[in-house]
Amino acid sequence: MPKNNKSIKRLANFFFEVGVLRKTPRSHQQTLLTQDLSDNIASHSFRTTVIGYFLANELKANTDKVVKMCLLHDLEEARSGDQNWIHKKYIKVFEDEIRQEQLGSLPNNKELLALSKEYDERKTLEAKIAKDADLLDQILLLKEYHHQGNQEAGHWLHLNRKGLNQQEKFLSNNLSRQIAVEIKKQLPSNWWTTNAWSSTRR
Repeated sequence: MPKNNKSIKRLANFFFEVGVLRKTPRSHQQTLLTQDLSDNIASHSFRTTVIGYFLANELKANTDKVVKMCLLHDLEEARSGDQNWIHKKYIKVFEDEIRQEQLGSLPNNKELLALSKEYDERKTLEAKIAKDADLLDQILLLKEYHHQGNQEAGHWLHLNRKGLNQQEKFLSNNLSRQIAVEIKKQLPSNWWTTNAWSSTRR
């Protein structure tokens, strides 16, 4: 816990910065030819974290580490904004520098910086699971947009003859791949049309 007023001020400052992620749109909207105010870095990070928790639990990984990596994985975009795969060809972002400035003066900063580095290196089971969660959230979003009639999202959802899209090609384990296949089969409304709704009050 923070022991002095300076630490308290720094935490409050950081929490305001995290809030900026709610107002940071995801840049794939440009290539998906859509404008969706609900699709921001904060909403993406939330579902990514939920996915990461369940993947880690099923794969017997360190759930605590995976959840923290998912929460941190796009934090630097509060300062840099998001870049899609076209932007990344032309724009250099100093992610390490941003992360050091964001996390370096926080309590437990060594743990947070180490987790961010581990995630970026993608060598451990936990880092791979966190990245899979990030990719699965994107597949879910593409399916949701395609279901609403976005043909560009449909193109990205089924990018080659084998039916694999760009995200699926990078999934690290069989469970993540199975979930991706199931996402593409289901309708986004299945969760409530199958058993959650009722036409009468109890």
